[in-house]
Amino acid sequence: MAAMRVLSPKEQEIQMMVAANVDLGARNCNFQMERYVCKRRPDGVFLINLGKTWEKLQLAARVIVAIENPQDIIVQPARRYVYWSSSNAGRHTPGTCTNQLQTSFSEPRLLFLSDPRTDHQPIKESVLGNIPTIAFCNTDSLMRYVDIGIPANNKGKLHIGCLFWLLTGMVLQMRGTIAPGRKWEVMSELWHMLVNLFFYGDPEEAKEQEEAVAPVAPEYGAVAEYTGMDQWTAE
Repeated sequence: MAAMRVLSPKEQEIQMMVAANVDLGARNCNFQMERYVCKRRPDGVFLINLGKTWEKLQLAARVIVAIENPQDIIVQPARRYVYWSSSNAGRHTPGTCTNQLQTSFSEPRLLFLSDPRTDHQPIKESVLGNIPTIAFCNTDSLMRYVDIGIPANNKGKLHIGCLFWLLTGMVLQMRGTIAPGRKWEVMSELWHMLVNLFFYGDPEEAKEQEEAVAPVAPEYGAVAEYTGMDQWTAE
């Protein structure tokens, strides 16, 4: 019973997923994703059952923990804001898992994807190489050749960052790195600084914010308007 309480979602974690809009699906729903949908809003957007999302995150964490060497796990995303949290940054090179003549050839034991629709090429190679695949799946995602589909909103940087954050906490708890039930996000100053690595920061947005905050310098060589009030006259 104690183990079940540890694995059950807490109110703070559910609120985090709701705040990050992890439960917002698409306007279309694949028949294989209908089991993870709780209802549909009047505007046509499907809402994902966060309880199912939590169960799939726990299942994915168990699979990750079962692999002894973390280097045998490849996180291959196609979206730019997932590069920082991946072990194989950049777009997938065709033949990475099948062509032994390539310098980037690898034989991973697990493949983790952020979007099966965008990352269709790695999925095809995982089938040929008999590699298990885990992926974040939206309501309109294709589940073909995906072994573990985590139902969640996978379109934005906040959604994916929140999911990786929760999944990392589960893996650390199962490995015994942190005590179960402990607030691991504040257990050390170093780890608190690493939280930002889960969320992508657009350099262009940061530059615009810096320009908006920077004070406006006066134009060089500008001459103040002459009013004549300080003119000296002799009687």
